[in-house]
Amino acid sequence: MLQGQSRRDARPVSLPAMTRGFVLLAMTALPLCLAGCKTVALDDITGSIAQPDTTLPSAPDDVRRYTQAWEKRYDSRPNDRTAALAYARGLRALGQYEQAVAVAQKIAMKYPEDLEVLGAYGKALADAGRLAEAAEVLKQAHTPDRPNWSILSAQGSVADQMGDSRAAQAFYREAIKINPGEPSILSNLGLSLALSKKLDEAEDVLRQASAHPKADARVRQNLALVLALQGKFTEAETVSAQDVSPEQAAANVATIRQMISQSNAWREIQKNITPQKPERQAADPAGAWTRAAAAAATPR
Repeated sequence: MLQGQSRRDARPVSLPAMTRGFVLLAMTALPLCLAGCKTVALDDITGSIAQPDTTLPSAPDDVRRYTQAWEKRYDSRPNDRTAALAYARGLRALGQYEQAVAVAQKIAMKYPEDLEVLGAYGKALADAGRLAEAAEVLKQAHTPDRPNWSILSAQGSVADQMGDSRAAQAFYREAIKINPGEPSILSNLGLSLALSKKLDEAEDVLRQASAHPKADARVRQNLALVLALQGKFTEAETVSAQDVSPEQAAANVATIRQMISQSNAWREIQKNITPQKPERQAADPAGAWTRAAAAAATPR
């Protein structure tokens, strides 16, 4: 039966304690720096699974009703591919990751060669933090002659979480070749570059993503995050305030700023970080060494 929201999904949105966590969480289904933002899971931008009425809504109450409706159909027809995929998608959006894995795994056993089913299963595993399993399943969810940009992007997210940003960026760049300009891919690539301490490049990519007509609040908040990590606090607040109240935007940026000022890890990070271009540097009220800081420790 449908359970209540997970603790991660239900708690007030706040910033993680360490900056690598900021970046990795931004790659997952978890909302980042958004108070009341309507956020869905990693691949939900792809639209419907099998038919128009399976499209996941964005409003939280609508997501819950959607999931409950598909739960009823799934309970009566557990081998119904459409019902299983839609129900698993709703569970993921509600943060019920392990339950989504169970549903997706069961239908994957019924349709072991169905690439869409395998993709849904792999993404559910990634949501649940079962990264090695997710990597294996996602690898089988498309073929070299018919690569799927959404699967490639998911593979990149998994690779980033497993600490292999180089492989992750290769996945993202392949995905962009298939779907040029797609903001969700560019957003993940930008965050991956931030993990690699390439903040200038990360900012450029995220600005490109944010300028796209399809860019959503999550993409803009990711840009705000990278700006704040460079000490560009005022601009970060301006970007963040496009989707949340000015007060919430200021609070989000203030939290990052406080973590920067309190973390001794930043001094070690700066020793190895790529220097910023002089024209891109901003005044850094939290200390000169914070300007270039990109990642410390932890999105699926």
